[in-house]
Amino acid sequence: MEQATPHDSQVPRRAGDRPGDRLLLAGGLAVVVALFVLSPGSLLDKADHVGYAVCHQITVRSYFFGERQLPLCARCTGQYLGALLGLAVLVLLGRGRAGLLPPAGIALILLGFLGIWAFDGLNSYMTLFPNGPHLYEPSNLLRVTTGGLQGVALIALVLPFFNVSFWAKTAPRRSVASLREIALLLAVAAGIVLLVTSQVAALLYPLALLSVGGTLVMLTLVNTMIVALALRRDGQVDGWRQALPLLVVGLALGLVELLAINLLRAYLTSALGLPF
Repeated sequence: MEQATPHDSQVPRRAGDRPGDRLLLAGGLAVVVALFVLSPGSLLDKADHVGYAVCHQITVRSYFFGERQLPLCARCTGQYLGALLGLAVLVLLGRGRAGLLPPAGIALILLGFLGIWAFDGLNSYMTLFPNGPHLYEPSNLLRVTTGGLQGVALIALVLPFFNVSFWAKTAPRRSVASLREIALLLAVAAGIVLLVTSQVAALLYPLALLSVGGTLVMLTLVNTMIVALALRRDGQVDGWRQALPLLVVGLALGLVELLAINLLRAYLTSALGLPF
């Protein structure tokens, strides 16, 4: 019978080999399925519940497809579609595990996208007040455009931080490395604007579910980093088999957070008689 050598006893156990991972995966899946099943209404109603937690859903600041309002306002629709579709583009470019931020010049362009989003949002917010000072009249076209720019910029900047804090090995590549790739992200944002502003009824389900999916993806990324840090597994995940339990728990936490925000918002609206 072979005996373990001192070296063998010091080899760290991989995240996916830990007995607790099966419990994490089962528990996370149970929470996800339970919240999905118990959430009332149709699939679009469930999407509306997610939107209610992260978006004001003001009617005049949202797009309608037929008689149905999207779950998110124009700006949030662009933002979360931009994040989701921008992530898809980065993965297709082989940047799914990129561990480096964009070079300085490209990063400044991306930060500029965030600045445009913030400036237009502030200008739009000021119009909520009677005679509020603002530089120009806001519009849903501007909201969805700046939201799309913010979404693609955000994912390009957040992805390297997630990869470095989560994976044991990251690719020594930048998430966005050239003006050509900036142009691809701009094309994504432009495509979002064209699809959302078309208001073609057949696009209701795809746009509603994809925008809510982008919301869940961003929450999952953030929560998964927190879970990995809390379990002292940050920077130790070797592959998708090891990643799945942590990602599912991150998604489950995101759904619980959305439920808590929904309940708090509904309570404050009822208790104070003010919209929240």
